[in-house]
Amino acid sequence: MTDADHVLYDFSDALCLPRYFGWNWDALSDCLEDLHWLPADGYLLIVDNASRLLADTTQDRHTLFRILARAVHHWASPLGQPEGKAVPFTTLLLCDRDEETVRLRQDIARALHNGR
Repeated sequence: MTDADHVLYDFSDALCLPRYFGWNWDALSDCLEDLHWLPADGYLLIVDNASRLLADTTQDRHTLFRILARAVHHWASPLGQPEGKAVPFTTLLLCDRDEETVRLRQDIARALHNGR
């Protein structure tokens, strides 16, 4: 997942996004907060090699982190959810080395702080 097009493709492929998916960040955000075509008691997204995720495009990387955080918060709220229950939505970002994990956490914190 080195550029935005690949990220959008990988999410579309992994989540079987509907044909009307718009192939942009807003469309990904909308789909991650809907998922009506993929009903589940909970969702787990696993991203391998997360330290290399959009590594050359900080703006896109931060946008993706904010989208994932919004989806987590959306599903955690029982308002508007089926049966009025919160649905677990977890994103697991896997890194190969501890120092990659530290840098990734710092980058996520910057993305979420700057997105306010």
